[in-house]
Order: sequence, then C-alpha cells, then structure tokens
Amino acid sequence: MAARRRRTAEEARAEILDAAERRLAAAGPAALRLQEVAADVGVSHPAVLHHFGSREALVQAVVERAMQNLEHDLVRSFAGATAGVPDSAALLDRVFETLAERGHARLMAWLMLSGYEPLGTASARANWTAIARATHALRPKDAPYEDTMFTVVLAALALFGQAIAGSSAFDLASLGDDPQVAARFRRWLGELLVRHLER
Repeated sequence: MAARRRRTAEEARAEILDAAERRLAAAGPAALRLQEVAADVGVSHPAVLHHFGSREALVQAVVERAMQNLEHDLVRSFAGATAGVPDSAALLDRVFETLAERGHARLMAWLMLSGYEPLGTASARANWTAIARATHALRPKDAPYEDTMFTVVLAALALFGQAIAGSSAFDLASLGDDPQVAARFRRWLGELLVRHLER
C-alpha cells in the first residue's frame, strides 16, 4: 500500500487514474477493485468514490483520458508535419499502442457493451473533427470531405479490430507464425490509406 500523503484534488485524481490504468491493463475491467486502486495510491476507498462516483465511472475516465491524449497527440503530429503527409505507419503504430498494448480497446469494448459511450464526449468529437480536417487539408482540393472522414473511420475501425482480435485474425489467414505480421499489416494499411488520400 502506498504511503498516505497530502496532495491536491487534481494530483489525487491523476494518481487514481494512473493506478486504475495499470490495473486495467494488467487484468482487464472485470478485475478492477476500488479498494485495491485506493491502496495503490494511498487514499481511502471513499476518496476514490468522491473523485469518480463509481467503479464504472473510473473505468470510463481512464479510457477518456487515454483517448484525449492520443487524439491531441495525433492532431499535433498532423500540425507538425513539415513535408506534407505525416508518417502514416508511425501514426497507426501510436494508435495501436494505445488501443492494444495499453489495453484501451478492450476497455472501450467493455464500456460500449455495458451501455456506456466512451467516445460520445464533446472533446472526442472535436478531436476527431480536427484529425479529419488536418487529413483533409493534405488532400487534393476536389476531394470530398466525407471520403476523408470515411478514411479516418476505416483506420480507426481496423486498428480497433486488430487490438480486440489480437493475433486471431492473422492465425485465421495462416499468417500467425510471423511475429512481425501485425506491424507489417499496419505499414500496409498506412500505405493503402495514403495512396487513397492522394488520389
């Protein structure tokens, strides 16, 4: 158990989110216990409830924070691309790392199947719009905006599916023996999307 110490409400909230994220990534949402998160941070169980209200709200806050950080990071990557199109493979790898390796795709799926809307926030919509606009700005002038948005959605769905299915889809396609196949798939997907966007 972490030692109890004085902290601001903002610091306590961030530390609770960090502890919950570590536990969720390690064992999934079904294993999350507020008492254990509280012990990790060195606060009481009621303190966790004070900040988040419920176990479900804590899980949703973890996912929302991860998605906001990822979306802001992607918007900055587009804005900082000096030579036109940013490195699509690096962008897709960054999204995949958040979704799969940090366990957020499973959390999002669990929330959605439980009736929550982890992507239904105003900030998530604003960030998706910013990503689509940044992508659209790199395209030929006559490209339809809806086509750009469909491309962004396709990339998100493909990465979400890969994060949820893990290696199962590659196993079904008889590609599962190669440990690098998942990274090659993301590179292939990035090149495919760039070719489409450059049409």
